[in-house]
Amino acid sequence: MADRHDLFIYDLQFFAKDGPGGEKTEPATSKKLNDARSEGQVCKSKELEMALSMVALFLMLRVVLGFIGSNFLQVFYDVYDKIPETVTMRDFNSKAVMGYLQYATLAMLKIAAPFFLVGFAVAFIVNLIQVKWKVSTKPLRPKFSKFNPVNGFKRIFSKDSLFELLKSIVKLAVIVTIAYTTLRSHLEDIFLFLNVPLYQAIAEMGTLILDVGLRISVVYCIIGAVDYLYQKHKFSEDMKMTKQEVKDEMKNSEGDPQVKGQQRARMREASQRRMMQAVPQADVVITNPTHYAVALKYDAGTGTAPVLVAKGADFVAQKIKDIAKENRIEIVENKPLARMIYMNVEVGREIPPELYQAVAEILAAVYRAQGRA
Repeated sequence: MADRHDLFIYDLQFFAKDGPGGEKTEPATSKKLNDARSEGQVCKSKELEMALSMVALFLMLRVVLGFIGSNFLQVFYDVYDKIPETVTMRDFNSKAVMGYLQYATLAMLKIAAPFFLVGFAVAFIVNLIQVKWKVSTKPLRPKFSKFNPVNGFKRIFSKDSLFELLKSIVKLAVIVTIAYTTLRSHLEDIFLFLNVPLYQAIAEMGTLILDVGLRISVVYCIIGAVDYLYQKHKFSEDMKMTKQEVKDEMKNSEGDPQVKGQQRARMREASQRRMMQAVPQADVVITNPTHYAVALKYDAGTGTAPVLVAKGADFVAQKIKDIAKENRIEIVENKPLARMIYMNVEVGREIPPELYQAVAEILAAVYRAQGRA
């Protein structure tokens, strides 16, 4: 009877947490981070950006509040002083009204322009610090996956949505609490606004609003810092990779190790063929009979040292000797010299000076045997 265990084929990848690739436990590689950055996926906290912008704007308001108030009042006076004159004129029409509105709007925009510039500058600098400078248009491209109702439903009840909801509740609670406590501590002063001149009431109200705004901004900075840490942790977790993804990326960036091994093997074969083709040009082959063979060529006309044209061990050494016999090249047995040349000289290089004497004696003997000078 067949073993019952043979009836089942187990694939443990089905039990992996994140699918066939396994669980995402490996930190993101620099390539994946660069690719994510190109796609517009970066670690950024909008809360921190808004908090610092609020601090900058309220601090600026505290410094130039008097200047802003006097300028707004001046615009108010300019417009209302001209209304009686215009009404009594015969050519009073909608064009005249639009002229007053245009004047008032431009004057107020000039007053508010520095605040817009400061807000833009702070937001730009905070973003630059958080994500550095790299322009990408890919986040602006439409993604049809966002129109999928299933994905939308998942996003509504995701961990990120719950965190955003909690953050919104905390922000609302902070704003209400700070505004309530601050206004309650100044309640008597607020009731006195009816008994003081308009300028004084406006100045005190502005100071009170600035006080509330700065307190909210400082607490908001703490919320922004916490949000930034959370976004950084979340981004790191989202960018994590499985072991298989890391291997695949290494294959794609550095090449498949199997393919690279095959390429190296082909290169070795080509190099060996070239080396074997150079053996017939050698003057002598020095051997350690059972292990090593080195082929040397010496050109007296160039005045240089003998050059190693081929070397090999075991099977390659035997092949060098066979080619030498076929081409009637002298084969000399010298175990220590063959081993020394094999270990220390690369093919195509001259032998080192310390081997000149030993090689010269062998070449002299070969030349005498061949009747050469």
